[in-house]
Amino acid sequence: MKPPGQHGRLPRPKLSPDVRAEVRPPGAVPPAVRKPAIMQEPVLVLNATFEPINVTAVRRAMVLMLKGVAQAEEINHTKVHSASRALEVPSVIRLLAYRHIPQQTRALSRKNILLRDRNTCQFCKRILPASELTLDHVVPRSRGGRSSWENLVACCYQCNNRKGDRTPEEAGLALARRPRPFTLHTSRQLMRLIGNKDEKWRKYLFY
Repeated sequence: MKPPGQHGRLPRPKLSPDVRAEVRPPGAVPPAVRKPAIMQEPVLVLNATFEPINVTAVRRAMVLMLKGVAQAEEINHTKVHSASRALEVPSVIRLLAYRHIPQQTRALSRKNILLRDRNTCQFCKRILPASELTLDHVVPRSRGGRSSWENLVACCYQCNNRKGDRTPEEAGLALARRPRPFTLHTSRQLMRLIGNKDEKWRKYLFY
């Protein structure tokens, strides 16, 4: 019989509500690198008016299509197979009903910070897969640094370990650019950046 109050397992700690980011301590080892699967490839999302509004993954895009919320405008000539059918993978989808997009910043999240920083370590400027990047608090949390757009940056594990619990200046590091919120203007810039790799996107991004 187990002693009162003991259930064999300790409760899992809750993540911070404003950003569910894994900020690893010095000495941490990055997770194994995985090759990106087709279901995680980027898809351009258009409003019903053909205005580009977002970038999503193939998996999410196909869910929207199967629900009848969106239709494919461009395909990438690849198919995915289920038990009963083969589905063409979209490159560009369009919402069938107009969606109002408010002029506000995106939600603070690890994914959006990596997007804003273009998967580039803000200290050594290397472009890396998301699995090889973490987030760094420019002003350490131990000194009152907040989990905010202006204090979180993409960072490789090597620079994260080098910086430790110090400011960039104390660690002899310099930021590539001052961190700012992810605005609609930033989003459009990123769409055009990704669009350089997919010719099917270009006519929708005003090239």
